[in-house]
Amino acid sequence: MLIKTCHRRGAHAIGGMSAFIPIKNNEEANNIAFEQVRKDKEREVKAGHDGTWVAHPGLVELAKQVFDKGMPDKNQISNLREDVSVDQEQLLQVANGQITEDGIRTNIRVGIQYLEAWLRGKGSVPLYNLMEDAATAEICRAQLWQWIHHRATMEGGGRVSEILVRTLLRNELERLARNLGEQRFHEGQYLLASEIFGRMITAEEFPEFLTNIAYEHLLSLEKKQLSEISVR
Repeated sequence: MLIKTCHRRGAHAIGGMSAFIPIKNNEEANNIAFEQVRKDKEREVKAGHDGTWVAHPGLVELAKQVFDKGMPDKNQISNLREDVSVDQEQLLQVANGQITEDGIRTNIRVGIQYLEAWLRGKGSVPLYNLMEDAATAEICRAQLWQWIHHRATMEGGGRVSEILVRTLLRNELERLARNLGEQRFHEGQYLLASEIFGRMITAEEFPEFLTNIAYEHLLSLEKKQLSEISVR
């Protein structure tokens, strides 16, 4: 639908970012990551995209090779995708899938770590061999808020409750402290990130943007750092 809409207007349709990134010191995992990116770019160029983007400079050549092979001309705007017919019901269709404790933990773990890095001025962060950005954190906290708010049913029959999620959040924070070491953990902004994240996923009303709430804390941290520099 995106390609059809863009090409009907004479505009380029650009594919999405594959989150996979090169993995150092693990040839097998690195090969798997590159193959995932290759498949993603092949899908895009066959669908009719005119270009794409990647999460890491090391993947530019791979993406270029795929598009040079699948798109000999400068673009594919002439491919109007008249075969595509997407209605409102399809666009609003809710995805199928099971909610698991592991999924809840993953959302917590990734959300906190991204937000912690964001509070230190980093916009994109490699986590678990994937390049994550603010959109990832938004998905993590949005899913958790929705599951809590609607008391979603988990795989096995349990319900997602605020008590359950807060318990898992505390567990994951403790795990991060163990894995990072006490010094590195407390030198970072993990406690603040977990406090902000926890507040957002349990709020009565869904907060519009994670970054809106986090900005005040980021500015406060920057002022504190400037003050410490002035004292020195």
